[in-house]
Amino acid sequence: MKISFIGSGNVAWHLSQALENIGHSVEEVYSRNPKHTEALTKVLYNANAHDSLDFRNSNAQLFFLCVSDDAIAEVIKHLMLPLDAILIHTSGSKSLHDMDELLRVYSDIPIKTGVFYPVQTFSKTFHVDFNTIPICIESENETVENMLITLGQELSDITYAVNSEERRILHVSAVFACNFTNHLLGIAQELLEENDLEFELLKPLIKETFKKAIDAKSIFKVQTGPAVRGDQKILNQHLLFLKQQPDYQHIYRALSEGIAHQRDK
Repeated sequence: MKISFIGSGNVAWHLSQALENIGHSVEEVYSRNPKHTEALTKVLYNANAHDSLDFRNSNAQLFFLCVSDDAIAEVIKHLMLPLDAILIHTSGSKSLHDMDELLRVYSDIPIKTGVFYPVQTFSKTFHVDFNTIPICIESENETVENMLITLGQELSDITYAVNSEERRILHVSAVFACNFTNHLLGIAQELLEENDLEFELLKPLIKETFKKAIDAKSIFKVQTGPAVRGDQKILNQHLLFLKQQPDYQHIYRALSEGIAHQRDK
């Protein structure tokens, strides 16, 4: 297939290269930042840098919209696509209905739409293996849905048809599992390094924690630590240590209360 990318962030960076690696052609890349556009086109085979949202003369069939949720409306407002184009967004939380409504307002021609949501965290400097990434597909057009399922199966061993509400729930859960977890690990690293201790000391513990969580049927049931034991003396000591960092103290208290509440269910 001939494909164009609107946006050049982390998702576009990895997905465009993965699609080329399975034989598809990335025709164009557009980003509001020309330097980002140039950086992405340089790692692709034949992609051209596109300097506007006017794609009416494009040879591409499939247009991946890889921008932040807040930017989708503004992009669609100015986006011009060729006849028979298919517009696909990759957001975890933006509903397909919302995008269809925007296109009804701003597009002069009917545009087929869909969602291609890879459930993974992406950073340009870290390699990802698409074979292991769940791909969530949605479209109200059966032909587009089947095309996206085929595309997903070419990339990944795990492809699901997921509606907008299910995807929203999945995205909220992913924020807990990924973004919040990463933030907590960052706090742990900061606390150690501020006190001249090495983060390396925690890495075996972190690995074992994730191994248990992945293997457990009920993650709550493998919870350990002072909160699940109800060890108030230790909890108070930790809260006192965090007195000079009230944001971290608040997080510690909220999570400890959550663990205790779950224990008592």
